[in-house]
Amino acid sequence: MNFSEMGVVALVVYVALLLGVSEVASRMRRDGSPSDHFLGGRELGVFVLFLTLYATAYSGNSLLGYPGKAYRTGFHFIMSTGFMMAIVVVFHVLVPKLRPAAVQRGYVTPGDWVRDRFRDDRWGVGLTRAVSVLMIMALANFLLASLKAMGEVASLVTGDLIPYSWGVVGLAGMILFYETRGGMRAVAWTDAAQGILMLAGLTTLLAWLMSSAGGLTAVTESVAAARPSAVALPDGQGIANWFSTIVLLGLASVIYPQAIQRIYAAKSGRVLTHSLVWMTFMPLATTLVVTLIGVAAIPRLDLASGVASDGVMPALLVEWSEEGASSRLAAVLVFIGALSAIMSTADSCLLSLGSVMARDLLGKTGADVRQTRLGKLLAAFVLVLIIPIALQRDITLWRLIELKMELLIQCVPAFLMALHWRRQSARATLAGLLAGTGFAVIATLSGTSQWGGVHVGVIGLLVNGCVVVLGSLFSESGGRHDRWRAGSRLDGSTGVAGILGKGRVES
Repeated sequence: MNFSEMGVVALVVYVALLLGVSEVASRMRRDGSPSDHFLGGRELGVFVLFLTLYATAYSGNSLLGYPGKAYRTGFHFIMSTGFMMAIVVVFHVLVPKLRPAAVQRGYVTPGDWVRDRFRDDRWGVGLTRAVSVLMIMALANFLLASLKAMGEVASLVTGDLIPYSWGVVGLAGMILFYETRGGMRAVAWTDAAQGILMLAGLTTLLAWLMSSAGGLTAVTESVAAARPSAVALPDGQGIANWFSTIVLLGLASVIYPQAIQRIYAAKSGRVLTHSLVWMTFMPLATTLVVTLIGVAAIPRLDLASGVASDGVMPALLVEWSEEGASSRLAAVLVFIGALSAIMSTADSCLLSLGSVMARDLLGKTGADVRQTRLGKLLAAFVLVLIIPIALQRDITLWRLIELKMELLIQCVPAFLMALHWRRQSARATLAGLLAGTGFAVIATLSGTSQWGGVHVGVIGLLVNGCVVVLGSLFSESGGRHDRWRAGSRLDGSTGVAGILGKGRVES
């Protein structure tokens, strides 16, 4: 049996296991409420929470987009390890304030926080909807990137026995099925297995690359001979781009709806704290590894510089499989690990997409099964719309990452600033969001993605923040939020006062 045929068999077995997990998760449902379906009943323990955070953060972008970017740019992309570390740092700014509020007020979606934070401000509803629109666009973008990555991996590794289009449509249908059946429980359990497979697969692939090339020194010498620019020091604009990327991804990534919902879904504050501590080390074990994989591929592969470079990982697996039976088996396991990691991100996006559309965009904040059903239907509708776009293979995964981050980063003031500055007003936050988003969109449509190496989304955030600060200082409603009243939780039960007064991660 050759590598392509083994890949097909492994894929069939893996899909069958997913079906089994979804059935078990479906039988463990309690009441089918939004909290039960979208947050797994808020019962995720340390091991599962850590692995679902890991599998969601390191996705198809990490396994295809990052190696492709490193292949195109060389050692410059080592800064990707820095922006993944920045994400963990920013989480420590977000979590200590947001987690107690989520527990006390019963949040299910990111918009529940925005709605509750600005509930005394008449502009709060408009701000919640504006934030939800940007988040939906970011989730749709993320889902698009994941579908493209699934199709690429399935096609390239199986030697087109599973064509790109079949990979996109078939695996998208599978994700929709088990996410709809099992909700967050199915997503988190599959993420746990997928995270282990991804970590083991990446480590194994890097070990093969380094051993076959003679070590990191030999790899560096080979890269320098094949493409000298790949080992050159960055110029001033390159350094500016490093810092811009760290700011862009470090801030925007913590505002991912699926990341915020995992903060809500943790069983306790202690569980969340331990999971984040473990996440601190994962950039070295993952982002650094995929960067080295992309760089090591420079002297081994001759790929086009555009979209084709996203196929670095699958091309290496095919080359590895040609070295013998044991290598072929190891390459198949890495293939399943890569594919499972991509699917783990796609299912998280789909789960969050439905809840954000139903609760934050449409305002359906009830706690009964009808709200859950609406979220499922909306997610399925968007997935059907995205599939035809995913079938077009004309944009790199890295560019998709940048586009969604430049939108998502405009939501940062509504979370990181609003959590720590009580005077901030909804009107000023909405105005800032529109100003920053407008700037980034107009610049992008005009063909400008960076100014002097700085992303237009980061510049847009500066515009956004200035409008928020000035608008809040001169706003008559700016002082309304100095005190928080006790009231009803969003799921209908009794709440507790002072949700912004607690600075530690608690249950």
